[in-house]
Amino acid sequence: MKEIQTTAIVGMGALGMLYASQITEALGPEAAVFVADPDRVARYHDMTFTVNGAAKPFSIIDSRQAAPADLVIVSVKYNGLEAALDTMAGCVGPDTTIISVINGITSEEIIGARFGADRVLGCIAQGMDAVRFGKDLTYTQTGELRIGCFTPDQQPRLEALTRYLDRAKVPYTVEADIRYRLWGKFMLNTGVNQTCLAFETNYGGALTPGETYDTMTGAMREVMELAHLEGIPLTEEDFTSYIDLLRTLSPEGMPSMRQDGLAKRPSEVEMFSGTVIRMAGRHGLAVPVNTWLYDRIKTLEAAY
Repeated sequence: MKEIQTTAIVGMGALGMLYASQITEALGPEAAVFVADPDRVARYHDMTFTVNGAAKPFSIIDSRQAAPADLVIVSVKYNGLEAALDTMAGCVGPDTTIISVINGITSEEIIGARFGADRVLGCIAQGMDAVRFGKDLTYTQTGELRIGCFTPDQQPRLEALTRYLDRAKVPYTVEADIRYRLWGKFMLNTGVNQTCLAFETNYGGALTPGETYDTMTGAMREVMELAHLEGIPLTEEDFTSYIDLLRTLSPEGMPSMRQDGLAKRPSEVEMFSGTVIRMAGRHGLAVPVNTWLYDRIKTLEAAY
């Protein structure tokens, strides 16, 4: 597997900016570029983006002029994934590796169906508290990537990625069972992301004992039960470790769904409780907390 030298990032949200900042700081300004549709390129042309107050002259190129990259990082919202597949098409060549930092458990399958499952490694991003408002990104915790193979023949691709992340100084952990880890993160996000939006609060509010905390943990436990039915043995220890992870984040921080609510944007509710409800239906499993969250969030969005 060839060494990774060039990175294209699709999606200029909090995670996209976070990883672009880390990669370009370690490897130089040309090591990572954002690829966007022509309208976004025009909109971003005269904007000065900042990361923790420092100006970052990110390179942003028109998707129509994009060349194949060694690594593509997909960091769009779930609602924007289908459009992102078209945007990134020119970035995908014979040797391209793709990772998705989109929450949930379905983006890798969707990307693989378009570009080939063999080139898509399993990945989650966790432990960061990055928040983007407008052109400005702030964070106190960089978190880490959890990465792994879906099939044994992806091992050379994974090893090339780890060598690159070492050079780029991007923290990561290799997972022996990446599907297990994807479901664990899905459990966490289904609880905290939706609860923060539904109750219009932050991480500190979600962790405060009472109705908010009970809703968050109730949604997580429904995902744990669903995971067992899907053959993913999430444990009580997993549940506790994710709650402990939340406690390491800034109490004033907030997940992306809450940021969507503040900006009056459609959220990723279909990726979280929408997915839970659909999958639970196949098993005849009742998921009342996720059903309540789904209805509550849809009501909020209808009022935007």
